[in-house]
Amino acid sequence: MFSLFLITPLKLMLLGLVAILGFTIFRYSWVAFSGQADRGRFLRALMMTIAAVVMVIISNHMLLFWAAWISVSLSLHRLILFYPQRPRAQLAAHKKFLLARLSELLLGVALLLLYLHFQTPYISAIIKQVPTAGSHLDIHITAVLLALVALIKCAQLPIHGWLIQVVEAPTPVSALLHAGIVNLGGILLLFFAPVLAASSAACWLLIVWAGISTVIAGLVSTTRISIKVKLAWSTSSQMGLMLVEIALGLYEMALLHLFAHSFYKAYSFLNSGSTVNSYLSTQLSGECQPKVRHWVFALVLAMTILSMAQWQFTVTQSLAATMLVLFALSALILPSVTRWDRASPVRILITLIVACALLTFYTTAKHHLMVLMGLDAPLDHAADTWVAMLFIALFAFSIALQYWPHIRWVKRLFIWLNAGAYLDEWATRLTLKLWPSQSLLKLQHAHLSLNSEVKS
Repeated sequence: MFSLFLITPLKLMLLGLVAILGFTIFRYSWVAFSGQADRGRFLRALMMTIAAVVMVIISNHMLLFWAAWISVSLSLHRLILFYPQRPRAQLAAHKKFLLARLSELLLGVALLLLYLHFQTPYISAIIKQVPTAGSHLDIHITAVLLALVALIKCAQLPIHGWLIQVVEAPTPVSALLHAGIVNLGGILLLFFAPVLAASSAACWLLIVWAGISTVIAGLVSTTRISIKVKLAWSTSSQMGLMLVEIALGLYEMALLHLFAHSFYKAYSFLNSGSTVNSYLSTQLSGECQPKVRHWVFALVLAMTILSMAQWQFTVTQSLAATMLVLFALSALILPSVTRWDRASPVRILITLIVACALLTFYTTAKHHLMVLMGLDAPLDHAADTWVAMLFIALFAFSIALQYWPHIRWVKRLFIWLNAGAYLDEWATRLTLKLWPSQSLLKLQHAHLSLNSEVKS
């Protein structure tokens, strides 16, 4: 006998994430909107969105799950349009509304196929039957549809524009996205991991699309000056990375990434007003900018630590995960080796101890999450190698943009990235052509008229 709602260890962890971030964002909003007449309207929409996310997490009936999924998008729509007079907020809401309807349609078809194949509306019953169901066309189609839903929900290129423009909404909205909204695609794939693992086509779709999106969005974020826009591009990149980890079968790594990124990005958005002051303080303190030789030294130290850890206990069997951990450790070690003075040996030693402690924590947490989730999938070595190459390319292009901006091809790359690869402009024109919005078309016409007057 199956029930409408189901609580598992994985769902309890996700509920804890939503509860902590939801409470923090509510308190922040309560103070930020104090004295404003619209505070009650904003807080009600905020609570409705959080309640819808909770309903998605605990639902065990496919129809209830689908209805809650739709509710998340509809309540978020009200938050994005909290300042309806802002053109970019209208544009973000319009694109998000259309993409949400598309994802809901695809999700509805996927759930219907699962129901017709397994003859049960309960998600837990379906997940139990998938490993013994064999390879069927229905399973492959469903997995591809779920992958597409996750790509849309996680704002992967070129359908990422709404996430960048949602910064026109109040700051708490950008933070709220990380409480189970923009990362809801990853949560969906974790819930239906056995279905995804049964289709190599769906996994490769995620690996190629989300992998390329991770690299491009990550590079674009380095060219941005606006703090919130930089964070939004970074979010798109990190969501792509999470989807790649799930497609590779690194479920525990993806869950750890989801938690760490959600807390970090929510804090970053809520603290974005103080970032400028922090930047100015850094500039006044006269901190040295790292050079290429500092990166090389940091990479050597990180490689030494990782090799010793891999020798003592298996950190990971994935080449892509190894490269990711290596670059993360290098970034951690880099500040301690940038400036050399009498205190440098002690500073480097302390940093290495911290790096070893974090690596131990990461390995331990990954092991316990693997046991907790009870999910396992074979590693596709070709896909793993492809993703590792993408990580190396991301690191190499980042170094080139930072240290050799005078080279011709780097200049062209910077211009292309600074324009957001021109993807959102193309997506916006296509969206307004296929499904025009009268208010947005008027604003676009007024903008073109103003440009013509200025040129004349």
